[in-house]
Amino acid sequence: MYKFITTICISMVGVVCIAQPNDRLSKSIDSLVAPQFQGNQPGVSILIAKKGQVVYQKAFGSASIELNVPLRPEMVFDLGSITKQFTAVAILQLVEQGKIALSDSIQQYIKDFPPKGHTITIENLLTHTSGIPDYMQLDTGDPYAERKDFTPKAIIDLFKTLPLQFEPGTRFSYSNSGYFLLGYVIAQVSGENYYKYVQDHILIPLGLSHTFFNHPNEIIPGHVSGYKKDGDQYKKADYWSATLPYAAGDLVSNTADLFKWHEALYTGKVLKKETLDKAFAPFILKDGTSAGYGYGWYTTVYNDVASLGHGGAITGFLTNEIYYPGEDVYVAILCNCECIAKDELSLAIASIALGKPLRPDLKISETVLNGYTGTYAMLPDQKRIMVIARGGDHLVANLKGQGNFEILFQSETAFSFKGIAGANARFVVENGKASSFIVEQNGKFEWKKVK
Repeated sequence: MYKFITTICISMVGVVCIAQPNDRLSKSIDSLVAPQFQGNQPGVSILIAKKGQVVYQKAFGSASIELNVPLRPEMVFDLGSITKQFTAVAILQLVEQGKIALSDSIQQYIKDFPPKGHTITIENLLTHTSGIPDYMQLDTGDPYAERKDFTPKAIIDLFKTLPLQFEPGTRFSYSNSGYFLLGYVIAQVSGENYYKYVQDHILIPLGLSHTFFNHPNEIIPGHVSGYKKDGDQYKKADYWSATLPYAAGDLVSNTADLFKWHEALYTGKVLKKETLDKAFAPFILKDGTSAGYGYGWYTTVYNDVASLGHGGAITGFLTNEIYYPGEDVYVAILCNCECIAKDELSLAIASIALGKPLRPDLKISETVLNGYTGTYAMLPDQKRIMVIARGGDHLVANLKGQGNFEILFQSETAFSFKGIAGANARFVVENGKASSFIVEQNGKFEWKKVK
């Protein structure tokens, strides 16, 4: 029998309904999270909403280790790549106004961007299918480049002449460059700079009063400090110039504003429904497979539960916001340390909120596990190597350069990697042993057993 929940509705730009706490849910989340964030250490801010009502909103840990200031739910965190949703919506607003088309070539708006022998469209930038290398991964030869301030055009000049990694539309490869370019396009089309456009057409109209751009030297009320961990010691996060993320990751916000943003999208305050539906639909690559990403939203399925969302990672901060439309459950978590396993924490919190495990971990016989061990290489070039070995009663995958990941089984062949969000996989078995495995994560990738 469902417990009746009364609500208090606060009138703002829209209506935000805050439910009285659900005792069972609160106790379950508290018992999961509180032991992980005890004492004066970085922490997490969490919001859960069901059917448009906030049913859980708490913060754990410290906003400032130096000052021993506890985190509070209203405090704001660097969002990182959740910013991409706002950039995507700004582009789609201009599409609805007829000022730009998804099929337009980027050269229409950035005249000196080399065509590279292919048409690179606005849609390619939105869906990470452009083939343009990620500027965040470039080695400029300057060990202090992240500390310097750049104009948007100066950043674009760093990567515009690099060759494409693949033909546009044929592969998904997450690239901050695409969204950086979209910010520049918004400025060219609207006649306003990117920051002003988003502020005037999204943040202010929606009453997102705790959402800001992280401009250099500006004081942001309630802005928490970001940290990293070195061994057993917490340290201040590395300094990055706030000019680097731009339209790919420069916003700061809190969980309440992220939920208001979510509600505004679904109530038609930002885009038409047909436009939003297209943003949520995964892009289909030229070979007919799904990219697993729309326009600023990942589309994933865990244990037959579909979700839409985006995460963020920026120096000192990790973030996640996920919506489960079939169940009408929304979860946002914001962390102020690079050391927190935010994907696992998000899935654990969502599993409690949904009342269903999103990552079941079945026990598999030793004989079957032994048939899966070995060295695998990703096709077609076989340059990326993964070694799968026994780790007690389970398997551990070692991905060169990225560390170890425990394998969680959903069936005798289907599995996922603990700590890697959105990666669904299955072993291909021949004569009782694996010959390969297939990973679906923003595209389909085959890893062949080579040893």
